[in-house]
This record gives sequence, C-alpha cells and structure tokens, in this order.
Amino acid sequence: MTSQRRIFLIGPMGAGKTTIGKRLAKALKFRFIDADHELERRTGAKIALIFDIEGEAGFRQREQKLLDELTREDDVVLATGGGAVLNADTRTALASRGLAVYLHADLEELLARTRNDTARPLLQGPDRAERLRRIVAEREPLYAQTAHLTIDTSRHPISEIVARIRQALA
Repeated sequence: MTSQRRIFLIGPMGAGKTTIGKRLAKALKFRFIDADHELERRTGAKIALIFDIEGEAGFRQREQKLLDELTREDDVVLATGGGAVLNADTRTALASRGLAVYLHADLEELLARTRNDTARPLLQGPDRAERLRRIVAEREPLYAQTAHLTIDTSRHPISEIVARIRQALA
C-alpha cells in the first residue's frame, strides 16, 4: 500500500460507503468524494440517464477515467461506485494508491438498505433480490482481491467502523 492520505471505500451498493466515508473524512479532516456524485456533477446527468444513453459499458468507461484521476488525490476519502472493481485498471489503482477498504454487508442488509432506492439502474426489474445476489456474487471476489482491509458493516455502528479504519491507518 502506498499513501495513508488516501482511503478508498469499495463494496456493493448499500454497504455504507457514502455514510461511513463522510464520517471518516470528517474524523481525519480529509475531503470526502463520492465518485458517483462527482460523475453526475461533472456530466450534469444522473447515473441512470448515463446508463440509458451510453449503456453500462459507456458508464464504466467514464467511471474508470474519473477514478484514475481521483485515486491520485491526497487527503481524501473516496467512496467508489459498487461496480468500480469490474475494471482491472481501477482495481490496480485502488490497491496501489491508498488504503482500499472493503465494506461488506449481508445480502439481507443490502436489500433492506436499497429497498426504496429507484436511482440504481442495475437493481431495476422484477426480482431485485436475485439481481443483487448475482451482482454481489460476481463482485465479491474482486472486492476481496483489491482490499487491504475488510469490515462487516451489517451489525456494527458507524463509529466502530470509522475507529477500525483509523486504527488500520496508525
């Protein structure tokens, strides 16, 4: 691992990357960046619209370029999109440029956390649970391969998770 001035939060949608990232950044006095929100800000379009127009491949290309840039920033806590690890170059950047933390949560917890979310294009469809199960099964080995630290967010308070990440930085 290189810089301890860069923390990258990876994991599936609903794992808590944004919530934990904001709290961690505040505790470290770092900037917090949510990659999906930054992509929307820069393009002026919602992720769902980018998916509609460019498909997942177009979105992933934009995401990879953005993450290549953002993983070079210092004093940052970066929450990646759930599928960022699908790109090998992004996995390499995450693993080599900072502390990559895999925020893991049980499938039931992920389903509960994303239950009312209509902004996630990959979860739209008749069988949300099966779609999420397939997504997690495909990506979980990639999260594990990329991460320096894995933390279960299912049954732990945010303060405890932040403390564990800070301890890993010490």
